[in-house]
Amino acid sequence: MSNSVSTSGIALALSTALALSATSATVNASEKEKCFGVALAGENDCKAGPGTSCAGSSTRDYQGNAWTIVAKGTCESIKSPTSPTGMGQLREFEEKM
Repeated sequence: MSNSVSTSGIALALSTALALSATSATVNASEKEKCFGVALAGENDCKAGPGTSCAGSSTRDYQGNAWTIVAKGTCESIKSPTSPTGMGQLREFEEKM
């Protein structure tokens, strides 16, 4: 009998943990944003211009059309030497040389 209770308890704990992690993932996703011009070559999360696939397809550091996911509100405080402002951008941009 105690073995049955232990198994039920473990199953309940696991179900609760999974439900909580799914909820926190949803909350975290809404607290993030795309930031252009801050990824290093091959380390972008997605989008790196025409003819590229997706994640990991940027060819240069700080590429203006490649983005990575960052915490909401932090993008424009991350240094980007190719950006016109010197900081990450919320939209794709033409790189300064």
